[in-house]
Amino acid sequence: MKKWLVLFILLLFVLVGCSKEQVTPNERFEAYVANWNVLDMKEMYNLFSAEAKEAYPSEQSVERQQKIYDDLQVSDIAVSYEALDEKNLKIAMDEGKATIPFTVKMETVAGPISFDYDATLVQEGEEEKNWFVQWDAGFIFPDLKDGGEINFHTTTPVRGEILDRNQMPLALNDIVYEVGIVPERLGENPEANKEKIAKALNISMESIDKALSAGWVEANLFVPIKRIYDKDLLPQLLQIDGISSQEVSGRVYPAGEAAAHLVGYVGQVTAEDLEKHEPGVYSANDVIGKRGLEQLYEDRLKGESGVQITISKENEEDTILAEKPVKNGENVSVTIDINTQEKVYASYDGDSGTTAAINPKTGETLALVSSPSFDPNEILYGTTSNMWETLQNDPKNPLLNRFSATYAPGSVIKPVTASIGLQNGTIIPDEGIEINGLTWSNGSGWGDYKVRRVSTSNGPVDLQDSLVRSDNIYYAMKAIEMGSDAFVAGMEQFGFSDPLPYEYPITASSVSTSGTIEDEVQLANSGYGQGQLEVSALHIASTYTTFLNVGNMIKPTLLTTEETGQIWQKGLITADQANVIQEALRAVVTEPNGTAHKANDADFPIAGKTGTAELKLTSEQGGPENSWFVAYPYDSQEILVAMMIEETQEKGSSYIVEKMKNLLTEIK
Repeated sequence: MKKWLVLFILLLFVLVGCSKEQVTPNERFEAYVANWNVLDMKEMYNLFSAEAKEAYPSEQSVERQQKIYDDLQVSDIAVSYEALDEKNLKIAMDEGKATIPFTVKMETVAGPISFDYDATLVQEGEEEKNWFVQWDAGFIFPDLKDGGEINFHTTTPVRGEILDRNQMPLALNDIVYEVGIVPERLGENPEANKEKIAKALNISMESIDKALSAGWVEANLFVPIKRIYDKDLLPQLLQIDGISSQEVSGRVYPAGEAAAHLVGYVGQVTAEDLEKHEPGVYSANDVIGKRGLEQLYEDRLKGESGVQITISKENEEDTILAEKPVKNGENVSVTIDINTQEKVYASYDGDSGTTAAINPKTGETLALVSSPSFDPNEILYGTTSNMWETLQNDPKNPLLNRFSATYAPGSVIKPVTASIGLQNGTIIPDEGIEINGLTWSNGSGWGDYKVRRVSTSNGPVDLQDSLVRSDNIYYAMKAIEMGSDAFVAGMEQFGFSDPLPYEYPITASSVSTSGTIEDEVQLANSGYGQGQLEVSALHIASTYTTFLNVGNMIKPTLLTTEETGQIWQKGLITADQANVIQEALRAVVTEPNGTAHKANDADFPIAGKTGTAELKLTSEQGGPENSWFVAYPYDSQEILVAMMIEETQEKGSSYIVEKMKNLLTEIK
């Protein structure tokens, strides 16, 4: 029994020994390829032959290959091989050496790369033999086998321009001036001249010293310090010893302050920007849209860098491994008319507010203005001291984009309330309501609160009279008569509570913070544009297109590629009802007691509706007021303008009416 046990154990050792010797080069290379496909460079190195490890230490093989892969942003690597057939496997096992062809495919920042190569495996070991890879640099790329350097060339794309409806530039690539220092020209007192340069450019001495201490700087080389756009500043700069300049391409905004909130500006890519995007999309030296259209259409404007990966060897022509051609950015054309935009902005003359101007027939946006504003050219190239601090601390808040925000509309909402009433039968155009005095309350449930109107009536108040005199009590009564559900449903049909279907992000208009109206006083106030009702200038302009398009509300558009004349909401009122409101809007101007009568002396007929939104917290206290006027040339109807001016409590509605009359005279 013991004899058989000893024989069994000996046989087991023989079998185990044989099984170890039977590991094939196919199996060993399979393990190597498996590690390669998951980029486990460390495990790959463990499978190198002794000769390969001696010739290529880890830093020359593993670390080099890993760095090259990282630099080229290698992904989706797929290594496959052609296993030895039975005949060649037997020969390899006998000779202790095998050659296995393999194919590598990968994606890189410059596009796909693929190559074929041969792997040599050798058998090593005395007691426990195994197969190891005779690695060389050709495993990275075959052209590196006998030496060479990987080169990575990029071509920066030209950023697309932003153009108005007539292909006039809103943002373009133009000549700016790179101001720099040639160190050897700083004269006998370099520190004093650097101080002069720092003061003239409004930059710190530290930033100048940092630029001049860069490793590449030499005494006779031009060292860039700052870009400027104001060529009138150059002569005085060039009088300082050491200063030089050269023309370069930079982003320029011809409309300046007039279109700053709309167009935005570009800026240097930040670490935060790099984190938000996939690796390789941006580099630290790139620019990126920071606000407005520059940011909104960044993907279209920026283009794609051209990339070329080559291997260079001394006295040999470069070998191109992969190449992706540069793709310049697209131009983006918008429906804005730069002349209209500039005239609207100029009309504010320092006042705070916002305006949206559209073509009421096509829906094309002709102007989106926020006042006050800032000059994006100054942000990029300016030398004004403490510019950002000044802008941020300005009580008028010039950095605020007012056209993307919402505000209480006041009485300019009354034509919309009237439309809801006409649609649900609460309002019959010629049916008058007896209203006595300047105030009205709906009973004891209101406490001491009363709705106030600006003027008394000489008889029953009908639809036209309610709009001409802007009667708050009429619309408070009608809102209560239709009830909160019908009122809210009607406002929602006009696009309230839903995102504005528009390219540029604009805050959604709302009937209240909750979307519902439960309180009767709030309902009454909402009927004439107070309460918690809020609307953007562009949205209120869009609602008025209903009256000029037989009851259909036109969708506003921004890109010239968008279809024009799209109907946003169809059949909000009938064609006859739309005509009734149009006639009333004209009477607001023509009637002596109309709130916009001061516009009646224009050289052409104007129609529209004024509004005053009170921002006070309680009915007892006073507070700031915003004035609105939505108006259009009654005959041509090629433009409709919704203008709001903040804090007009001491100027009255006539102030905005006069501005609108002058503006329409200029731009119609």
